[in-house]
Amino acid sequence: MKKVYLDNASTTALRPEVIQEITKVLTEDYGNPSSTHSLGRNAKSILELSRKSIAKQLNATAAEIIFTSCGTEANNWILRSAIKDLKVERIITSKIEHHAVLHTALELQKEYSIQVDFVNVKPNGELDLTHLVELLSEEKKTLVSLMHVNNETGTILNLERISQICQEHKALFHSDTVQSVGKTKIDLQAIPIDFIVASAHKFHGPKGVGFAFVRKNSGIQPLLFGGEQEKGQRPGTEAVHQIAGMAVALELSYQNLEAESNYIASLKNYTIERLKADFPEFKINGENTLYNLLNVILPFDESKTSMLLFHLDMKGIAVSRGSACQSGSIRPSHVLAEMLSGEDLKKPSLRISFSHYNTNEDVDLLIEGLKSI
Repeated sequence: MKKVYLDNASTTALRPEVIQEITKVLTEDYGNPSSTHSLGRNAKSILELSRKSIAKQLNATAAEIIFTSCGTEANNWILRSAIKDLKVERIITSKIEHHAVLHTALELQKEYSIQVDFVNVKPNGELDLTHLVELLSEEKKTLVSLMHVNNETGTILNLERISQICQEHKALFHSDTVQSVGKTKIDLQAIPIDFIVASAHKFHGPKGVGFAFVRKNSGIQPLLFGGEQEKGQRPGTEAVHQIAGMAVALELSYQNLEAESNYIASLKNYTIERLKADFPEFKINGENTLYNLLNVILPFDESKTSMLLFHLDMKGIAVSRGSACQSGSIRPSHVLAEMLSGEDLKKPSLRISFSHYNTNEDVDLLIEGLKSI
């Protein structure tokens, strides 16, 4: 039975070149980058060359890239430091953020009694920017935290416009860009954003490593203590092999971006055409979505909802109903709950996310799997 992997918003397969780079560093360049001997200096060189490579892809400076274990850690660090060190009194976010931001904001509200406001969400998954401007009219030191690409629907936020609004109202702007780094160009010199975060395993790099972009002179302070690594901002011996693999993955993602994004977009369009032919009453959740992600309501009886993924998995097809971080939950997606009517929310929704490793045959097998249900 052929295995079909259509859950690339959850994680992605490593590129062969990334595996080669990680293996090389693990076997040949295993020194501690904080050591002063030749093995340590060599590891330090790999670390800093990787930092420069990542910064170049995003048009940032190397000093603005801080390595972390993942996007979740980076989000927690930035939000916590904004409250604790930058004296932010209010966070403006949305109820469709990844829980790494949403739960952190709510926890900070409990700990520090700060104000947390939510931008209204439109039925098409986009945020109401008029409401954002209204919220920012209240003069308080504010951090706006809004994700670039929604991890469940793929809806794209206009980073340039939000950055402009935040500048006009003297608010700091942080964006969870985990679903967009490596999949769309981000120019951090052109966009006056203060903080972004990324996770390597979303763009065909290794799990367990990510980074934060922290604008120069932001004043952000470390979340952890115990070492001077990462310019004192993130102590702990750096995972040089993971970081080197992440740098290669990001460089290859941007080198191949045009060809791979066009190919993946064609797969998404093919999937929509197959769904139209076989399930004409299906609906797409979200508008203005990234080329690699498709979230649909299937015209099935709601009794099929709980067993949908199980049936597909038995046929070797990997998809999800929403974020992998909450896939074990029987509760409806918090993202779709903000967008859909009560009736549509009861129906089975499916998140189908593609990579350049997928084929039309994968889509055909998915459709046949759904037809058998």
